[in-house]
Amino acid sequence: MKVLHVVGARPNFMKLAPVHNALKERRNVVQTLVHTGQHFDINMSEVFFQQLGIPSPDVNLAVGSGTHAKQTA
Repeated sequence: MKVLHVVGARPNFMKLAPVHNALKERRNVVQTLVHTGQHFDINMSEVFFQQLGIPSPDVNLAVGSGTHAKQTA
């Protein structure tokens, strides 16, 4: 089974951690982690990866800040 996790805001990181940890124990599950880059500040993003034991993202979309239209595009 393949699982794609897409995270970008603080609540997403909190929800991802236990799910990712539980699935990494299963041999038949391949997980891919995509970070939207919505929060690019260390205190709003990187700190959660460190403190919650989440691996570095496989892909960082680096959307940064901007209007909703710009971030969505």
